[in-house]
Amino acid sequence: MAKEGSDIDELNDAMEGAGEEEEEEEENAAAQEEGDMEEEDEEYTFRFKNGMNPLDFVDNNDFGVQPYQRFERLEQEALADKKRKATDQCESEGPPAKMAREDDVSGVKIAEIMEAMNYCGVRKRSRKVKKRGRRKGSKNKLDPKLTRMLGDATLHYACGHYDKAKAVLLEVVRLAPNLPDSYHTLGLVYSSLQDYKRAMGFYMIAAHLTPKDSSLWKMIFTWSIEQGYIGQARHCLLKAITADPKDATLRGHLARLYVELGDYQKAAMAYEQAFQLCRENVDALKAAAKFYRKCGQVEYAVRILEDYFKSQPDAANASVVDLLGTILMETKAHDRALQYIERAQVVHAGKELPLNLKIKAGICHLHLGNMEMAQVLFKNLKPENASQHSDLVTEVADSLMGLEHYNSALSYYLMLERNSGNENGFLYLKIARCHLSLKERSQAILFFSKALETLQDDVDARITLASLLLEEGKEDEAISLLSPPKDSDSGEAHSEKSKRWWVDVRIKLKLCSIYWNRGTLDDFVDALFPLIRESLYVATLRQKGKSKRRLSKRDLVERIKVLEGPEKDNVFRGFRPVAAPSDLLKASRAKKLLQKKAMEKERRKAEALASGFDWLSDDSEDEPQKENREPPLCNILKDEEHHQLIIDLCKALASLQRYWEALEIINLTLRLAHTCLSTEKKEELRSLGAHMAYNTTDPKHGFDCVKYIVQQHPHSFAAWNCYYKVIARLENRDTRHYKFLRFMQGKFMDCVPPILIAGHQFTLFSHHQDAARKYLEAYKLLPENPLVNLCVGTALINLALGFRLQNKHQCAVQGLAFLYNNLRICENSQESLYNIARAYHHIGLLTLAALYYEKVIAICQRDYPIPKLPNENPDVVENLNPGYCDLRREAAYNLHLIYKRSGALDLARQVLKDHCIL
Repeated sequence: MAKEGSDIDELNDAMEGAGEEEEEEEENAAAQEEGDMEEEDEEYTFRFKNGMNPLDFVDNNDFGVQPYQRFERLEQEALADKKRKATDQCESEGPPAKMAREDDVSGVKIAEIMEAMNYCGVRKRSRKVKKRGRRKGSKNKLDPKLTRMLGDATLHYACGHYDKAKAVLLEVVRLAPNLPDSYHTLGLVYSSLQDYKRAMGFYMIAAHLTPKDSSLWKMIFTWSIEQGYIGQARHCLLKAITADPKDATLRGHLARLYVELGDYQKAAMAYEQAFQLCRENVDALKAAAKFYRKCGQVEYAVRILEDYFKSQPDAANASVVDLLGTILMETKAHDRALQYIERAQVVHAGKELPLNLKIKAGICHLHLGNMEMAQVLFKNLKPENASQHSDLVTEVADSLMGLEHYNSALSYYLMLERNSGNENGFLYLKIARCHLSLKERSQAILFFSKALETLQDDVDARITLASLLLEEGKEDEAISLLSPPKDSDSGEAHSEKSKRWWVDVRIKLKLCSIYWNRGTLDDFVDALFPLIRESLYVATLRQKGKSKRRLSKRDLVERIKVLEGPEKDNVFRGFRPVAAPSDLLKASRAKKLLQKKAMEKERRKAEALASGFDWLSDDSEDEPQKENREPPLCNILKDEEHHQLIIDLCKALASLQRYWEALEIINLTLRLAHTCLSTEKKEELRSLGAHMAYNTTDPKHGFDCVKYIVQQHPHSFAAWNCYYKVIARLENRDTRHYKFLRFMQGKFMDCVPPILIAGHQFTLFSHHQDAARKYLEAYKLLPENPLVNLCVGTALINLALGFRLQNKHQCAVQGLAFLYNNLRICENSQESLYNIARAYHHIGLLTLAALYYEKVIAICQRDYPIPKLPNENPDVVENLNPGYCDLRREAAYNLHLIYKRSGALDLARQVLKDHCIL
């Protein structure tokens, strides 16, 4: 029973501590001046809402409901009830002096009776200044009945009678729901029963009722970390720091929590606060400096380390000197770093500096130009201990290599290479780069190859090795090095394959360069065409000016998961989510958008039902939208090198007669990169497009190219010949062509080619009168041009053969006059004679036709090369049979037709035998 009495006394003391509300408020206000407490704007407190019985929480098997809110209302009601009872007792019972003496004899203090009398309003007015709040020592006393019940429950718990202990404690909770000891003991009982979830729930209630108990907050923090409740863990840790703001260990826990969450700024601040609380904790200072440096606050990291040295002028921690020197050397402040290292040497005059500080001093001397002093300090690194200090040897070698002392750096790298295994790929890369800088190509190739045995995905090393192999003339080895492995597409997931080296754009561009220089156009096109086509297609999508991509419902739900946290099955919820500020902002917007969509959905449903139509949910927005595609070549529209790649690709496609792909690339490039391409490259692309437009079966895709060429050179017959070749291959009428011709005729009144082309178009559709009118316009501009005279003559003769013309003979004579004019200009050439003979033959003057055919047969015309257009390849030789410029066979054939028609069959047969048989 003595033990029972001691336990009850301890419970009474704990319950008296729970009533010190005013002291808690003062200490909480003092603790909130810490920087990392400011983020907890909302105090996580609770109360039993709407008259909820605390026993409901204890008996409820479902631990997923929230049983508590704030307790302020219940505490105020209990305090008011207590004052009311005390007032009623004072009014009903007077304090007689005799009774007071008897009570005093029985052991009751007179001060308590006077306090009760003063409370009833009969005390003497004091002249002292009245203080606000509750007076010290006037703590609320616990009902003796509850004290005995708590003692009994403690005894039952100690004896292992957990059911009896729970029954007693449930009754205590029912009678005094604000008493923390009952919840704490219930937590102990459920912990013994291994029901840890309920135990932690009761511990959490007890902790909120006794917020100054930091040990309880620590215990809940540890449990929350084990269960993965990060938000609750941070809440409990901050509560523990509020309860015990002088505990540096708690600050360290908070800093490590922020480190795991990736919030290095707050981690650095927590470590700095831990160091301020415990100045001997140098590790916290170093951790704060490291994380400040990681956040980019290098100057502040240097300042807190320098403040540490200023506060301890007679002592210097070697690890702090090493860290400060490292940070200063990273900022190129080698003189300041050397000063702190020399200061540390002065402080430890009787001791030798650690090896790492000696090496750092040597590196500082090296950057300051003191090569001899640096070499003296570097002599402490010997080949036999290189494996033990590999980081120091690497640091020295990297510094030497950065200052272009390649021979010295190579000696230290080789020192490491002799003491390390064959799988140190990064070391081999550094050795290879040293050999490359020293122009030792064979050794560089050797070590690059060794490095790629372990670092297969190092794209830069692979490209550098390929370049070295090309310089050695080993093209096949370079292509094999850059080509994907044979099993690259077998059994690999897409996410893993996308990270492999052979899908890197730089590898593919290097391969394309090798193929182009080698002349293997098929491989060049296969490697480059998908890259450029995909890049141009993505650029086309981006330039269409589409509205902002709407997130699907699935994406929104994924974003708001940040707000939920893992505490779904925990009764204590509502903790601030632990995530980056940007993620919290996105989650908040997603939550609002989902709510807005739900309201809109309900509204549409109500409108549909009110109108009498069946409501169908529109789930189209829930379908996953296509992700934004990234182009393989990011700067394809602006980079001059990429523009040249496009031109080379189009040339290769033209050589391979893949005209459709080439025209697609040309049109996309001219449309997308119109403002970025140089004039020369535009001209070259349009010339290529015009050439391929002529060679395709449907040249309408190259119309813009030839049109631009004609616009740039309106008086060039070669440009108009190219244009007319493309137009002549169009199967259907193209309105763009007619509009363009009208535009050019209106703009250039003295330009003959568009007039002739318009006449040809009319002739093609048998509009001979319109054709003659156009040809006569051209004749006014160029009366001595043989082609114009020929066109006018043929148009008039064709017009004379029509049915609606009355003066046919006059028109035929005029046509023959222009043909004779052509004969005069061409100086009785074979072609002009043939044209006159053909005209006579056409109108039925067979005697004259036979005469001129005989003149054609009498002339032997030698062959002339067919002229090439500017966009045609002049090196291509056409395989034409001899005599392709001679018209004697055509004239003999037509003459034999005349003889045959007139009945001279023998003569017709003889003409064919003489001139038309091979």
